[in-house]
Amino acid sequence: MKQGSSIHIVCVNKKAGFNYFLSEFTECGIALKGTEIKSLRKNSCNISDSYVVIKSGEAVVLNMHIPTYKEGNIFNHDPLRNRTLLLHKKEIKYFENKVKQGGFTIVPTKVYFKKGKAKVEIALAKGKKLYDKRETEKRRDDERMIDRVIKGMK
Repeated sequence: MKQGSSIHIVCVNKKAGFNYFLSEFTECGIALKGTEIKSLRKNSCNISDSYVVIKSGEAVVLNMHIPTYKEGNIFNHDPLRNRTLLLHKKEIKYFENKVKQGGFTIVPTKVYFKKGKAKVEIALAKGKKLYDKRETEKRRDDERMIDRVIKGMK
């Protein structure tokens, strides 16, 4: 890895992997205010209930919670304000067509810093049924059990 190209993960949406089948991951920038970026640098963010909509040719992330910056002043931001994602028009059209076809939604999966810039990883998501979630839980429990047995042998 090159110097300065490190990735610092701020938060991960674990709930998305459990509730949706995720595909087509895309990295995009996010338009933030001054106190928001400072709050993100303190590793405080929550994207568990957030999703992306496309309004008038712009991708906007809703319900992304970035808490107010404690050392901020009267110009602090609203924690749940709508934030614009920085994508090319072609990418926005592609995601818009996928959502219009039905069954898909766009979900943020990660927020991280790359070369000092705040980035959001978004993915196309298709909802899981209850039996799919049970299968995921069963697989996870089986993996835990195997790990315990292997650890016990050592």
